[in-house]
Parts: sequence; C-alpha cells; structure tokens
Amino acid sequence: MLDRRHFVIAAAAAASLPMALAKGQVTDPDESMPVEFSLNMSTIRGQNLSVPDQIEVAAKAGYDSVEPWVRDLEKFVADGGTLADVKKQIEDAGMTVASAIGFANWIVDDDAARAAALETAKKEMEMVRSIGGVRIAAPPVGAHTATSVSPPLETIARRYHALLEVGREMGVTPQLELWGFSPTLSKLGELSYVSTAAAHPDACVLPDFYHIYKGGNDFDSLGMIEASRMHCFHINDYPATPGIAEIADKDRVFPGDGVCELPKIIRGLIDHGFQGTFSLELFNPTYWQRDALEVAVEGLEKSKRVVAQAMQLPSTEV
Repeated sequence: MLDRRHFVIAAAAAASLPMALAKGQVTDPDESMPVEFSLNMSTIRGQNLSVPDQIEVAAKAGYDSVEPWVRDLEKFVADGGTLADVKKQIEDAGMTVASAIGFANWIVDDDAARAAALETAKKEMEMVRSIGGVRIAAPPVGAHTATSVSPPLETIARRYHALLEVGREMGVTPQLELWGFSPTLSKLGELSYVSTAAAHPDACVLPDFYHIYKGGNDFDSLGMIEASRMHCFHINDYPATPGIAEIADKDRVFPGDGVCELPKIIRGLIDHGFQGTFSLELFNPTYWQRDALEVAVEGLEKSKRVVAQAMQLPSTEV
C-alpha cells in the first residue's frame, strides 16, 4: 500500500492547483465542470503497481473514476485477489468504473477465432461487471496491424452488433474504439458509420485525442457524432514532433503540454452535449519512471485545466 509520503505529495499538489490554474488564467477547475475525470491505468502502467495500489493512487489524486485493464484484473485474480474486494475499494473511495480496457478479437475474419473471441469478451465483461463497471473498450484488435486487410465496414458493423448483443447479455456495453495507427477504424467517419450501421440501441464510440490526430482526422468531424454516444473519451495531448507518420503511443503527453487545441475542441464537444468522462490515457515511458501519484496528480490537474479553459471560450453554437 502507499505510504505517508504519498499523502504529502497529493496534498502539496492539490495546494498548488489554484496557483497553476491562475497561471493559465482560468477559474476554479471544479466550478461548473460538466464532465468527470478518470485515470486509465496505462498512465501509471510502468510502475507495475497492483490493482489495489492503482486504485489507491487514483483515489488519492482525486479522480472521479478508474479505467482498469482487464489484463491487470486477471493477474490480480491469478495471484489470489478477489474482484469483490476491488469493487468495495472503488466504492469506499467514492469512485466508479468509467470503462475498462479489453482486447477480445471480435473483429477477425476467421469464424472460429471470432466465436472464441466473443467467449473471451464474455469473460472480460464478467470481470468488469464484478468490480462495478458497465462499459469496456472494443478496439479493432485482430485487424490493426500494418499487414491487416480491413473488413468491409458493413461486415464490421455486423460483428460489432454481435458483440453488443453479448454486452447486453452480460450487462457491460462494448464501446467502439478508434485506433489511429490501425488500417481499420482509424477514421472518425468509419467509427460513425460502423456504430450507426450496427443498428443497435447500445452502440457507442470511444474516441481519443491522440488517435484522432494519428488517424489523420479533422477534429471538426467530432461534431457529427451524437454526444450521448460518447460515454468515455480518452484525453491526452501530443507534441509537434515526431510527425504524424512517426508519432507513437509513447509520445503522448499531459493535456496542455502538446500542440492539440484541446480547449477549443473540448468546448465544441461540450456545446454539442458531451457530459461523459475524460479518461487520462498515456503511455509515456518518462512518466513511468516517476512516482505514480505525482504523475496521476499532475495529469488530473492538467486535464481539469484544459477543460476549465474550454469553459471560458465563447460557445461554438450558432
């Protein structure tokens, strides 16, 4: 478990927040916030914390919710842990489960492999439900490599519909996730088409600022996606270099530390009705070398700052 030093870190960071926000010329970040904030555990993945310690970091940093990885939950259970204890820890901390990260190959062409993947999805969803979660990411795993040939969008939509049916049975909704580096579902237009063509009441999408950029999308396209279909949105930023062809997951930085026009984009999202959760998802090895709580606190501070800046911009509504 985390020691007294981490309480001091969290307290000091919290005390410095108003000053940091003042430098950005914004108001109290908690004033009239229309969104919530979650910690995706990739952000502190390199510290190799146990699931209980991951949750403790998120709670002490002040997040509203967590976004765990199913792989971490599986390891926790294999090592003798119980998911009921994880659920209680999250609830006792006053948090919820915004989403979870799973990797079932629901999109693959091979019928037998896809059937097996739906069974994997059931198991992953059961774990998520056991800790109080109701959503899980559904990335295009299995059709995401450079040599992959993307199935037709209509075919992907049928497969997503099948996954949504599994989700309805399990009580956990799979969110169609954008992966900018993938030949499949790297475009917002593809995400929108598949989620619409799936023709399912639970269809929803999981965008990501970095992946939108990596996929060569225009952020204005977000306005074409119904806000109520975006429950969770991965928040991050990216530098000007390396360029779009070379930039990778590891290059993501804290919100506001890169070149993405986050306040402007977020203002547009909010004006279109977005009231979901911004989940901080980073894979930066530099952050992994730091204290996990320090990283979590800084990430939350900077996430709130860009949202507060967005709220001060003029409305984008005509």
